Amino acid sequence: MSDERLKKSAGDNRESRAMVDRAATESRALSDDERVEMFRQQFHQSSLPDLPKLDSWHTCWLTTTNSRDSIHMRMRLGYEPLKPEDVPGWDYVTIKTGDWVGFIGVNEMLAFKLPMSLYEKYMQEAHHDAPMREEEKLTDTADFMEQQARASKSRIDKGDGMSEFGQNRKAHFELT
Repeated sequence: MSDERLKKSAGDNRESRAMVDRAATESRALSDDERVEMFRQQFHQSSLPDLPKLDSWHTCWLTTTNSRDSIHMRMRLGYEPLKPEDVPGWDYVTIKTGDWVGFIGVNEMLAFKLPMSLYEKYMQEAHHDAPMREEEKLTDTADFMEQQARASKSRIDKGDGMSEFGQNRKAHFELT
């Protein structure tokens, strides 16, 4: 067989294979409705059901696999595991085996509740009080460095961020 014939027959095979592949691809094409359903499943489906709101309680999912934020530590902080009797109709998501049998859970996640008054105090500490203490430390350090610079006949230029820290600190103390 000549080289020319080999090329020609190989080319014929490529064309027919391409046609077969094209037909297979076209038969797998998704309709717009199927694509919308895929989109809905991908972006709007949650693997954990939304926990119901309970009067005077904050509810949340906690993981049993984080050794730095353990379930037992959370329980010492006042979190209580949710039981099916706390949330009627949630028997279908109870743990069937292991250490947490009978509590509401999905895989390694457990549902917990915390008194709302305690939750609000924790949020105040985590999102207001602790950041204000850090801001105060930064402001005190910057003020100390500025005093040291003046004493040695030097100068420190504070950036916009440090100026804002000082203003926020003054406003905080004026409000309290």
